[in-house]
Amino acid sequence: MDYVEEITENLTQPRVAFITLGCKLNFSETATISRDFDTDDYKRVSFDSPAEVYVINTCSVTENADKKFKGLVKKALQQNPDAFVAAIGCYAQLQPEALAEIDGVDLVLGATEKFKLIDYLGDLTKKPKGAVHSCEISEANYYESSYSLDDRTRAFLKVQDGCDYKCTYCTIPRARGISRSDSLENIIDQALEITERGIKEIVLTGVNIGDYGKGEFGNKKHEHTFLDLITALDGIEDLKRIRISSIEPNLLTDSVIDFVAQCRAFVPHFHIPLQSGNDGVLKSMKRRYLRELYLERVTKIRKLMPNACIGGDVIVGFPGETDAAFIDTYQFLTDLDISYLHVFSYSERPHTEAVLMEGVVPQAIRNKRSKMLRWLSVKKRRAFYESQLGNAVNVLFEHENKKGYITGFSENYVKVRAPWNPLLANTIQKAKLQSIDQEGFVRLG
Repeated sequence: MDYVEEITENLTQPRVAFITLGCKLNFSETATISRDFDTDDYKRVSFDSPAEVYVINTCSVTENADKKFKGLVKKALQQNPDAFVAAIGCYAQLQPEALAEIDGVDLVLGATEKFKLIDYLGDLTKKPKGAVHSCEISEANYYESSYSLDDRTRAFLKVQDGCDYKCTYCTIPRARGISRSDSLENIIDQALEITERGIKEIVLTGVNIGDYGKGEFGNKKHEHTFLDLITALDGIEDLKRIRISSIEPNLLTDSVIDFVAQCRAFVPHFHIPLQSGNDGVLKSMKRRYLRELYLERVTKIRKLMPNACIGGDVIVGFPGETDAAFIDTYQFLTDLDISYLHVFSYSERPHTEAVLMEGVVPQAIRNKRSKMLRWLSVKKRRAFYESQLGNAVNVLFEHENKKGYITGFSENYVKVRAPWNPLLANTIQKAKLQSIDQEGFVRLG
């Protein structure tokens, strides 16, 4: 193909590139939106390559969201100065005008409009200022199904969206709206389609998935519960593994734990947000539990599933978190039998209660506390891996050749690697965990 032919092809078939910031839920939605472009009118390409359209699915939770977004816009325009740049997702809903003012941004779509992205791309000429299409968040009261198929090993399946909780630091209710759920029938159909593609593992995602059932069929009444959902999914015989991405401790009921402990497909891996191990801070955050409940959940999981992987989220530097309150959290986590932590430094968010609270923690102290908990997480993960050595586990192997190795995860989320063998890709193999190498992977015996 010569240069003229290539230019002609590009004019008739614009290349579209997607990139996702943030959570698994965002990934499932990006995958669903991008499938609208699997037509003869567009060609999907990597975000690292030249394209006529770049789409950035934004996040409002991660720190430095604005900086990350600007960096991606700059990268897109370096690859094609005339590219049309669209921003969608949570940050686009919360700060649409601010994103539209960024040089190079042509389109900003909010919570509901993002699913109609393809309808807004009739004119791909660069704009002096980005066009904003963003509804009032109260209008985001209907459900859009989403699931990913891009990863041939696992899929992210969205089962719930939005949140009715009022945590004082969180912008998600303003970015995604009220809690609402997909119908059980739709979820089962999507899980069957994923399974028919040969994908071995489904990860259930949402904003507050333990709240599943609320808003199903467009009403507040719970037609089904989260337990109903996981019971139905466990009945799909060809689906090998199901993982719960994250669930609030007050919604992780005894019946759910009991079910996972004895069921066929759900794996012994729980990610349970804690946010603080100090009850005073939890109350200021308006979390719906105190640390005693969290301890009860971990204790019950350990009793029924001794080899389960248990992770948690923690925020350091929340307003009013004194040295004594942080040490209380640190000691609680040190004594807690969990496997790893995701640690976040508190960052101020406009229009939240916390931003007006007294007792602001200096950034340097936030950084110090974050570093302490990250090191604790490293030690926790190492101790968990060491406790699993000698055990026979089922490993789902990935597809990528990483420097001569193939990697994978056991059902209880131990990351392993073995010498590259393409025949292992997307297969589940039983193997013994033998040793931990210098890079923190577990080697197989």
